[in-house]
Amino acid sequence: MNARTNLQQLAQALRRDRGSYALETAILAPVMIGLLLLMIAFGRVTDADGAVDSAARAAARAASLERDAGSAQAEAQAAANRSLQGEGITCQASSVVVDTSGYALDIGVEANVTATIACTANLSDIGLPGLPGSKTLTASWTSPIDTHRGRS
Repeated sequence: MNARTNLQQLAQALRRDRGSYALETAILAPVMIGLLLLMIAFGRVTDADGAVDSAARAAARAASLERDAGSAQAEAQAAANRSLQGEGITCQASSVVVDTSGYALDIGVEANVTATIACTANLSDIGLPGLPGSKTLTASWTSPIDTHRGRS
């Protein structure tokens, strides 16, 4: 008789919990979707940050291979754009600043070229409340100029 009473109580408890699964799903589904969107946003920012760093490296390297400051500036801009396009990154706004002051130094003196890139990545299409619409990523890279090559 005691076992039968326990089974009846268990059956009643299960019937009372029947609606709780729908309630748990209604509460947890938006939380899980929000976490998924947050992970997507974090992944996109991380990917764009790596691409901007790579573009800065390519720009500095391209600038250091040129013989004059004007060509270095143009090649750095072109290399940065190629690198960002190759990575599939679209910037709302971007800038490439190249410090070509090393070209003014005499031959035999160690000199460097520094490229700094800023890219504003779009995040507004993710649609997560509280997430900024864009994030500006900046990277800088320095590359040496050949000490014994002619400069102008």
